[in-house]
Formats: sequence, C-alpha cells, structure tokens
Amino acid sequence: LAEAYRRRTLSPAEVTERMLARIAAINPTIKAYYQVDEDGARAAAKAAEARWAKAAPAGPLDGIPVSIKDHLQTKGLANPRGSFLNALTAADFDAPVAARLRESGAVILGKTTMPELSVIPVTTSVVFGATLNPWDLSRSPGGSSGGAAAALAAGLCTLAVGTDGGGSIRLPAAFTGLFGLKPTLGRVPYWPGQTDRTVAGPIARTAADAGLMMNVIARPDGRDWQELPRDDTDYRAAASRPVKGLRIGYSR
Repeated sequence: LAEAYRRRTLSPAEVTERMLARIAAINPTIKAYYQVDEDGARAAAKAAEARWAKAAPAGPLDGIPVSIKDHLQTKGLANPRGSFLNALTAADFDAPVAARLRESGAVILGKTTMPELSVIPVTTSVVFGATLNPWDLSRSPGGSSGGAAAALAAGLCTLAVGTDGGGSIRLPAAFTGLFGLKPTLGRVPYWPGQTDRTVAGPIARTAADAGLMMNVIARPDGRDWQELPRDDTDYRAAASRPVKGLRIGYSR
C-alpha cells in the first residue's frame, strides 16, 4: 500500500473507504470491531493523502489502515476491556502504541474485541457477544486479541495491534493463519497498566509487515518505567534474515 501511495496508483482515502465498506458488510457477522471510527479514519486518510501528494509522508505507516485492541487507550475511542462493568467512555489520551501509530500517519479504523478482562483464551463477552473466526464461523479466533486477528484475517484492516501476556497475540495469530509477535518486555512502551508480562505487539500477514509496525511502535515514549533503551533495530529488515543458527528456547 505504501508503495502504491508513493506511485499514486492508490490513495489513502480510497483505501479507507473500501475498508470501511468491507467492515460494514462483514463485521456484523464476525464481531471483530466493537467500535469503528468512520469520521476519524476519513480525516486521517485525507490528511495522509495530502502528505503523499507532497511526497512528504509522516512515517512508514502513513495512510495505512490499522486496528487497535480494546486494551489500549486510544483518544476519542472507548476501552471497556470487554466488560459491561466499564462504561463506553471515550479515552482522553493515546497510549504509547496509539500515539506512535498516529504520529506515523496510520489510519486508525477502530477498536477490536477481547474477552471480558482477558480472562479466557477465546474472544467472547456478555457485552459484545462472540467474535468468530473468518475462516470457519463455527470456530473462535482465540484470544485475547481475537478481534484483532479476526479483523485482519477478514481483510478489515491491514495491520492490527494486539496485547499478549500468556498467548494473547500468539494464539489468535495461529488460529487465523497470521503472523503474531510478542515483543520482549519493555521493547514496545506500554502504559498505563504495566505488568511483569503483558506487552503490545503486531499482528500482520507477514513477518516483514510486522517488522514495519515494530519500527513505529518500538520507539521510546517515556511513560513506561519498564521501557528499554532504543536499540535502532530495523525490524522489517531483520524479518528477512535467515533463521539458520538461531536457537529456540522451550519450556516443558
């Protein structure tokens, strides 16, 4: 998409409109999004289009449609954490991941579903119902980032942000045929709600796409006391390196 924007064969506004139309057609069935920000997405796409017209994109994700998991505060959108106990009140700030995506010009389409308070590894809740696996509607996309994976697998976004403490990115990615990464704790700034294991990370169709998102969301923020110093890794380039010689750690 970024290359098509550069060549002017596609526009962010056109892509966003197609994505919103696809969400309207498919999301009522699979329930991947609980909130879609049509006005915000269109405004972001229009701004991205103007930057691309001047050959001055804001960043590597300028004009790219993305979704963000419920867990992560995104200004203007609600984050009830899958529970009817939490009001659908719009957040008044961006968590670090949302802030980095917005700075890069990404088009935030909306917020994706999660199970109530992340307590089970399938994405279902009293307030939003069950999120379905686009490959087989009789099955679950897993959890807790099931809405993120379902949205991406169904073509309702181009990149998705999930969170993972005990498999919440890795399970849904595996269940839907996608690539998911749980980054090292502290590599992607996470605030508020830091824990000793929960992190935010990308769900994508390829490792290279995930690396492109990592190049954006792994930038320093300052609010997360656990964040690691910037290491200037090009994650997109790293995704193409051979795996020969790497070791896999396994805990029985």
